[in-house]
Amino acid sequence: MLKVTLKDNIEKEKNNTVYEVPNGTVIKDFLEEVYGDKSFVAAKVNGKLLELPNEITKASVIEPVERNSAIGYDMYKRSLVMLFLAAYSSVYGECRNPEVQHSLGNAYYISIGRTVSGDEVKKIKEKMLSMVKSDLVIEKKVKTKKEAEEYFEEQGWNEKARLLHFRRTATINLYNIGDFSDYFYGYMVPSTGYLDDFDLKSYSEGILLIMPGRKDFDKKDIVYKVPEKLFVTLDKSENWGKLQNVSFVADLNQMIVDKRQHDMILMQEALMEKQMADIAEMIVAGNKKVILVAGPSSSGKTTFSQRLSIELRARGIRPHAVSLDNFFLERAETRIKENGEYDFESFETMDMKLFESHMEKLLGGETVDMPRFDFNVGMKKYEGNYLKLEKDDVIIAEGIHALNPAMTRSLPRESRFNIYISALTQINIDAHNRIATSDVRLLRRLIRDDRTRGNDPAKTIRMWEDVQKGERENIFPYQEQCDVMFNSSLIYELPAIKIYAEPLLYKINEDAEEFYEAKRLLKFLDYILGMDISLVPSNSILREFVGGGCFGI
Repeated sequence: MLKVTLKDNIEKEKNNTVYEVPNGTVIKDFLEEVYGDKSFVAAKVNGKLLELPNEITKASVIEPVERNSAIGYDMYKRSLVMLFLAAYSSVYGECRNPEVQHSLGNAYYISIGRTVSGDEVKKIKEKMLSMVKSDLVIEKKVKTKKEAEEYFEEQGWNEKARLLHFRRTATINLYNIGDFSDYFYGYMVPSTGYLDDFDLKSYSEGILLIMPGRKDFDKKDIVYKVPEKLFVTLDKSENWGKLQNVSFVADLNQMIVDKRQHDMILMQEALMEKQMADIAEMIVAGNKKVILVAGPSSSGKTTFSQRLSIELRARGIRPHAVSLDNFFLERAETRIKENGEYDFESFETMDMKLFESHMEKLLGGETVDMPRFDFNVGMKKYEGNYLKLEKDDVIIAEGIHALNPAMTRSLPRESRFNIYISALTQINIDAHNRIATSDVRLLRRLIRDDRTRGNDPAKTIRMWEDVQKGERENIFPYQEQCDVMFNSSLIYELPAIKIYAEPLLYKINEDAEEFYEAKRLLKFLDYILGMDISLVPSNSILREFVGGGCFGI
């Protein structure tokens, strides 16, 4: 018998309870016996993350991983994709058409290449529900690289087979549900019975695989509305990739092997330059006076605003940059979070009355003294930074709350132009494994925070969940209210930032809480070949993160 300490921070009154279990007890069986449900999808055993089919072979401290945790939710979504693909394969007899392309809120858009009827969606969903009810084992099998390559070619998954050419490992882990087998980047739940919360909907030329929000499991209905503007932007970016013959990581790697990365960079930057020019033309044509730029962390808002300013100046318009960071409430009025830290991300932190007042006066032709927020003392300072808008002047106001209607409710709608910017990755590892846009932004932030603030990479990762929580509450709900959505992701970006990100991730010790996330990101970067950063132009948005830019950021 082995002693197992259950480290439970999940408010189920079992915190640090000690059990005795037979040597070889499966983690899944132990947790199901203790809790009586399938709300846990993995476990940390002596600090190491393990899948539930693993056995307990020594005295251990076990911390269950819930499906609504950051790690658990990723596992749930990844496993749900496999369930969909297995059901699709069962219904249609093959699975070469579905391509998991975009994340649209709490849904994945899976392209089929044609309109899918309601009856077809119903048939796939019924098959998925049947598989959930049967609680089929999701089994991991180790294959040699050659065996996996042959299997992928046989299935018509050529991009998966080509990707293996760039892998250095001798073996590949495949997961099976019955006769269906596939490769997935990351851990999976142990069986289909864990995947009981989802919905399907026909959309465009494919299907939406809809999941509950991370904190919305077990609610009666999944409430979901398609973010139409986000889909159009992602679809446009997907087409940009196809224009350059780069849809998957294997395509990107081949461009680097063939020494064609310079052309790829020039074309991507040209496409981005044209989009910025088009936005400037829209602003001028609409005679807009207040341009509001919002987006999640590490989207490149600062460089975008600088480059848009240049486009406007080239058209006879004089822009004035205004950072919403200078319109925080005084520190004494700032809300404090449950952990005792100041909440700098909530909307209630903003001095919106002052911002609205200043914008109204500027639009009315008055002169105002613009504040500068001193973060050291937690107060706004007025240092004679006077501003008055002339006939051809505009304001470019940038900040995470810029698109919140409450921020500008007193300003005439016709005077405003709303821009939402985010790094929306347009390539994926393969047809069934996405590259999360949040992963790209996290890598950007790791590099920038190390370069400009000297932040420890573990600290940046530790803060990331709070950052994302703030984005879900304060930014994403307003993204569809934009006039233009701008994708700041660059198709050549990952090979360029790989050489900066890997050393930072390797600095995180194995016993650190952030080690699993570092390991996951390192595994993901291992698929990608590095690239010479000197080829990246000095005005590129990427320079905001890696340095060497012409805007002094």
